[in-house]
Amino acid sequence: MTTDLRPVDWQDGRVKLIDQTRIPDELVTLELTDYHEVANAIRTMQVRGAPAIGVAAALGMALGAQSIASSDEFLERLEGIADEFRATRPTAVNLFWAADRMLRTARENARLPSEDLKRRLVEEGLSILREDIEINRRIGAHGAELLNDGDTVLTHCNAGALATAGYGTALGLIRAATESGKRIKVIADETRPRLQGMRLTAWELRQLGIPVTVITDNMAAWVMSRGMVTCAIVGADRIAANGDVANKVGTYGVAVLARAHGIPFYVAAPMSSVDLSITDGSRIPIEERCPTEVTHISGIRVAPEGVSVLNPAFDVTPAEYVTAIVTECGVLRPPYAQSLAEADRME
Repeated sequence: MTTDLRPVDWQDGRVKLIDQTRIPDELVTLELTDYHEVANAIRTMQVRGAPAIGVAAALGMALGAQSIASSDEFLERLEGIADEFRATRPTAVNLFWAADRMLRTARENARLPSEDLKRRLVEEGLSILREDIEINRRIGAHGAELLNDGDTVLTHCNAGALATAGYGTALGLIRAATESGKRIKVIADETRPRLQGMRLTAWELRQLGIPVTVITDNMAAWVMSRGMVTCAIVGADRIAANGDVANKVGTYGVAVLARAHGIPFYVAAPMSSVDLSITDGSRIPIEERCPTEVTHISGIRVAPEGVSVLNPAFDVTPAEYVTAIVTECGVLRPPYAQSLAEADRME
């Protein structure tokens, strides 16, 4: 059983990534020696999930720093590397948070000899990795209290260990509850168009021995109407200051359905996913991905030639539909403008 996944890691001067496009067929680890390769892995979703993207960007910047020869141009070159990572995916704020933290570390240590500065950046990247795993465990511990023995949780997309440096956010709640002895079942939305729920969430839960049933996205209302769901738990790629939540497209629909059926809708995410500089969800940039993700399945066209396609990767769930946001600081309740600001001050 693969229960201690490390989707992103650093070893022997290389960034190691689990290629998530190969799961569930095979578990393949990439060993990348060039920061351009790391940026491309983020862009092509070989690594995905907001916290995992942040860690990958941090370690990718540390990797890129190793190739900077001139001390005089070090910060300028590192800024260019950061820009390449920032350009990979626009919605997950963790990526930008990690890049800014790495640049801040470089500036604060700019007087060190070049080789010492490079080592310091590797250390900072590894600190971000270790912190993410610890934060996820704290999120799980706080959120496990929301689950009761015998609950059935609906999930959308993947917010497990694969979406983080390890353990998971939304699945971290389920893991922590299970580890405490509670019997939890999961219904996993398939999550079109890339099927992260079916390919990744179901795979992770099978590895953990947690009962999981996969449904197509348009079955969520039916299972709720049948009383088969106790609550819904999702992750987040960015949370605005008022509590609006950007997550995988389809999340908004799950939240509306949960409200209609009187089911709690919980969001689990680290404080690094909270962007207090954005007042509400209308200001969150939404990534538009390649039309072939919709028109093709496993490389086979299933749509008529020439049809127009909309393929936003994310949608925004208004704060009014969110029952609680679970962070490493605890379970936050409305009004989110107040609770998120207070949690941010705790950091």
